[in-house]
Amino acid sequence: MAPVQTTGSDLTRQQWGFAFALVTSLFFTWGFAYGLLDVLNAHFQQVFGISKLQSTLLQLAYFGAYFVWAPFAGWFMRKVGYKKGIHIGLGLYSLGAIFFWPSATYEKYGGFVGCTFVIGCGLSTLEVAANSYISVLGTPQYAAMRLNFSQGFQGVASFAGPLIASRWFFQGENAYTLGTVQWVYLAVAVLGVVLNILFYFCPLPEIGEDALAAEIHGVGLADDEGPFYKQYRCVFGFVAQTAYTGAQVTVASFAVNYLEAQGVGIDYSKASQLFSFCQITFTVGRFIGVAILHWIDPAVLLTFYGLCCFIFCLCVSQLPGYSGIGCLFALFFFESICYPNIFTLGTKNLGRHTKKGSGLIVMGVGGGAWFPPAQGGLADRATTRRSYLVPMAGYIAMTIYAAGLVVDQWIKRGEVYVRNMDELTARREAVASAYPTTALILNPPAGLVVKSGLAGDSEKVSDEELVEDA
Repeated sequence: MAPVQTTGSDLTRQQWGFAFALVTSLFFTWGFAYGLLDVLNAHFQQVFGISKLQSTLLQLAYFGAYFVWAPFAGWFMRKVGYKKGIHIGLGLYSLGAIFFWPSATYEKYGGFVGCTFVIGCGLSTLEVAANSYISVLGTPQYAAMRLNFSQGFQGVASFAGPLIASRWFFQGENAYTLGTVQWVYLAVAVLGVVLNILFYFCPLPEIGEDALAAEIHGVGLADDEGPFYKQYRCVFGFVAQTAYTGAQVTVASFAVNYLEAQGVGIDYSKASQLFSFCQITFTVGRFIGVAILHWIDPAVLLTFYGLCCFIFCLCVSQLPGYSGIGCLFALFFFESICYPNIFTLGTKNLGRHTKKGSGLIVMGVGGGAWFPPAQGGLADRATTRRSYLVPMAGYIAMTIYAAGLVVDQWIKRGEVYVRNMDELTARREAVASAYPTTALILNPPAGLVVKSGLAGDSEKVSDEELVEDA
């Protein structure tokens, strides 16, 4: 039976708060997995004696799963709803995590790569569900604020992973063994099972595409008309998400190597700890972004942050020592709001295309599979510091997308202005023909109108002001 559809505005405050809190808990789940992934990248280089390029197979498997699986996840949720999609995602997540145990026991790097792919399939399903659900769980105006707030808890979990690693992966005998990896991922699997049980017993209102389409049509919007491939905001959002995620992943994947290689006496344990501080900076930046988005348009803010990411990434690739490390922290700060802003901008007012569009944008996370091998190859041939020229290209593409949306918004505002001026002129002429004595008031000399018909209260204002008042 198809789930009963509703929209965020149909929920009571208690239902809305419960659904928001429950789905937000999922962001912690994949934030923790992602934080551990970046540290495993460096840990496996020591344990298995592999190159930086070979270690990026983990990123290729993790983010390649998004590219392969996310479209299926979007299709599946269109058929059965968000809740069953969440169950599937958590099931795959737990299954992949539990098989880290035999991979560690038999010391098979290929086994870790395969398990990481399964975890990626589970997390891509959860991202299609959770990101989309949070975005539509309320008014479109504050979608970016809601998603940044929920994604902030992903950041909380992402710095917990490196902190655990700095204590258990890189100290003493653990630096060259896989025993602690077994126990950490066993705990991850248990977390997935517990969340799955909670979602089974908890009601979760279904936000349906038909209801979303009716909601935007009710306020005069028809953005979802036409085939999906003509939803250009979403299609180019996929390109921007691919470029940005690829850049973000490469920056994080080689952060431990970068910090260790800066020549200031930082070992791998200390580098892992500093990386966790980078993730804390990222998380703080995301919560600050929630406040800023209350006042600034998401596309404008994304344009500014994208430009800052480009500048600081260039500095990271060129500056040695603590100067480069400081720029790396700044880069993590300005990355903070980029992913959720791209998602909400790309899926805005999609109506009947919402779940398909969510699947496409999450598919863009697959960019994390393509950038790390390029950076790893450059790091092996040159230096880790110079390899940070690779993610810089991703920030350029993201900034172009955001700036394009800003320009598009201004053009549309101009169209609305012209349309309102035409409507205003037509109304003036209609009233003037019916009431000739008002002709001078309604059709004054160019550039001026009379705001009040009473001689004692007359005030000269521009046409623009009258249109704004209208």
